[in-house]
Amino acid sequence: MLYYHPLMVVLGLDTTTRAGSCAIAREGRVVFERSSDTAEHASRLPSDLMGLLEEATLTLRDIDIFAVATGPGSFTGLRIGIATMQGLAFAENKPLIGVSSFDALAHRAGSGRTATWIDAWRGEVYAALYERGDEVWSPVVAHPSEVLARIGRAPTLFTGDGAATYRDEIERELKGAAAFTDPVAPILAGTIALRATDAARRGEAPPPHAIRPLYVRRSDAERVRDARAVR
Repeated sequence: MLYYHPLMVVLGLDTTTRAGSCAIAREGRVVFERSSDTAEHASRLPSDLMGLLEEATLTLRDIDIFAVATGPGSFTGLRIGIATMQGLAFAENKPLIGVSSFDALAHRAGSGRTATWIDAWRGEVYAALYERGDEVWSPVVAHPSEVLARIGRAPTLFTGDGAATYRDEIERELKGAAAFTDPVAPILAGTIALRATDAARRGEAPPPHAIRPLYVRRSDAERVRDARAVR
């Protein structure tokens, strides 16, 4: 079945960052978008999504494509977000398109040399580098100083909540070669919905079970399990 049509409605969700957000795109434009200032995604979903649909005078049946951030970011938030959208997409028998948080950040930033940083806690960041919209090295998780050494001194635009957290260090190390998006840590659900619209235009319509999260780093639970296994 071909899901793309000019009036297509896409429901997008991001739970990879503390704030999180949800949005509706119609005809390739973001028409509704809202964020939250709490990380309690489990208590907010799916009520936030239902509230957004009510605001837009839509129902789940009106959604043509579901879209969700696939990470990296908070393990708990990522799993809650994906599970929520999988459930809704399964119930409505509609596709679920996953969008990398890095790709969404880079798309919002533009086509220049862009460093996408997401706070990974423990003094680390999830990071990737884009040029002209293309990812030029694979996502890593590392201390900011290690990532900055790899980026080098070329003028670079930084974006994401990791860039906001470590802005002082970035400016100190790059000495005038760094610029920042405004806002530095944008909400992403609207961009995720638009990226999913682009994917649908290319003919992509994956089933809900096909989604693959981008973790970059193993969760604490996996580390504990592996440690127990070698005792």
